[in-house]
Amino acid sequence: MRSLYLSMILGSAMAGALLSAAFADGPPVRIVRLPDGGLQPQAVATATGVHVVYFQGDPKAGDLYYSRLNSTTLKFGKAIRVNSQPGSAVAVGNIRGAHLAVGKDDRIHVAWMGSQRAEPKAPAGGSPMLYARLNDSGNAFEPQRNIIEKAEGLDGGGSIAAIGQFVYVFWHAGPHTKNGEADRKVWMRVSVDGGNTFEKGEIPVNDPSTGVCGCCGMRGFALEPGLPIAMYRSATDRVHRDTYLAFTPIGAKGIRSIKLHDWRVNLCPMSSFSMTAIDKQLLTAWETDGQVYYSRIDISKEDPFVAQPQAVPGAGEKRKHPALATNNRHSIVAWTEGMAWNRGGSLAWQVYDADGKPIGKVGRASGVPTWSLVSVVNSGNQFVIIY
Repeated sequence: MRSLYLSMILGSAMAGALLSAAFADGPPVRIVRLPDGGLQPQAVATATGVHVVYFQGDPKAGDLYYSRLNSTTLKFGKAIRVNSQPGSAVAVGNIRGAHLAVGKDDRIHVAWMGSQRAEPKAPAGGSPMLYARLNDSGNAFEPQRNIIEKAEGLDGGGSIAAIGQFVYVFWHAGPHTKNGEADRKVWMRVSVDGGNTFEKGEIPVNDPSTGVCGCCGMRGFALEPGLPIAMYRSATDRVHRDTYLAFTPIGAKGIRSIKLHDWRVNLCPMSSFSMTAIDKQLLTAWETDGQVYYSRIDISKEDPFVAQPQAVPGAGEKRKHPALATNNRHSIVAWTEGMAWNRGGSLAWQVYDADGKPIGKVGRASGVPTWSLVSVVNSGNQFVIIY
């Protein structure tokens, strides 16, 4: 059996505990806590560092901050507030927080669901889907903007993706009808100039027959320019809370919604999703019935290939909120355990080799705060988990 060792490193400059784990056949895994009691990290690694956005303050009406994490020292740099209106972000429910994307020239793009006090409002006074980007000088964020034009009814937050000058902001909403979630759709606004302006009007992303789970999160991604992708949970007949992938196939026309996993339950599980690229394919992860699953997907052909979903090893209580990273030789799935409404939990992770076989045992750490989740990146020949 391959060995796994953990060492605890304590330092006054670190906010919380930092763990380091190394595998005989895989990259090390390092763990770092957000500064100043931060929640809901979202991280992206580029050649210039690890870019992190996180929440602080009153969970009902708090603020978002952006910082760079040094992947060697695991110290955070100066924090810059993202939201231009104080208290315009929300953390309640785990899945309504900010999503982060990095575009051309490492421009930072952030999208989030606005709090009840957030301005500007969506149409009819509804919750806005807010967007802000780092300014040209890189020292502050531009004033926040509401992205919703007509598709109001935001509940489960949204997501963002960027590649080059393309920026995609996603959310799900629907008309106030007796069918409720069954009539919800995933929507998208598109920018082709790096977030300076957005094309007029929302674009429907998914097959409307699936519906969308109203208080579940979603995940947006861009595999290449002009190919936006969304993961979401359906609400067909109000009981089919299945995991779906929606996209436009390369070289084809029209929207495709592919079911990845079934889950029949008559409630909203308030779940989230993760997606990353691996060898020009997709690596995806999600929750089904208290377990975390992952799958590799090839959408380069008109008939996409979806690998059989695999559960992460072992068993744990209420496994939720998966996060993914890969270096194309190894991959990691991180997730939370034991979390529920207004309750914190613990962190777990598993590293895999190039063939998808687990390396070592499941790693664990305690102390994921209430309303939070985890993020993971590949940086500097190591995986870094932020929570």
